Amino acid sequence: MYQVVEKISQLFDEQGSHTYGENVTQTEHAVQCAELAVRANESAELVSAALLHDIGHLLATTDVAFGNYKHDAVGATYLAEFFPAAVTEPIRLHAQAKRYLCSTESQYLTDLSAASLDSLQHQGGLMNEDEQLEFMRLPFARQAIKLRRWDDEGKVDELSGRDFDHYLPYLTDSIKNELQA
Repeated sequence: MYQVVEKISQLFDEQGSHTYGENVTQTEHAVQCAELAVRANESAELVSAALLHDIGHLLATTDVAFGNYKHDAVGATYLAEFFPAAVTEPIRLHAQAKRYLCSTESQYLTDLSAASLDSLQHQGGLMNEDEQLEFMRLPFARQAIKLRRWDDEGKVDELSGRDFDHYLPYLTDSIKNELQA
């Protein structure tokens, strides 16, 4: 196993019990999002992105109630040294995907949790039409939207029932795939 994968597992063991305004811990949320990606038959890279999309909350917490409003960039920047863009860019863009979906789907905005509504304001609020078009031109925008939808769905008790380490082979495969490319 790669050292970074062990380090990530340890980070979730030590800090994954925080909730940041949702009804599930960071570890439960990560596992649920990864499980949704697995059930959608996604690549190892997108499963890895789903598992790690909120790692920035664990790396640099700034708000006790809702975590780090820039967790997307913090997490993606940290992971970029080890993982391919197919993992890190959906993570970097998942807050922007929320802004996009809130701007283009009225029901999406209505259904956001209190924590997501709070962070939306700190992450730029609704996108105007130019911002929406610019976002959709980004290489990993569609993957970020998938990730964002799993982010919303992965907040219920007992969705997966698996532990965090069950998904570590996806991280290892993502690294291997990048090294073989």
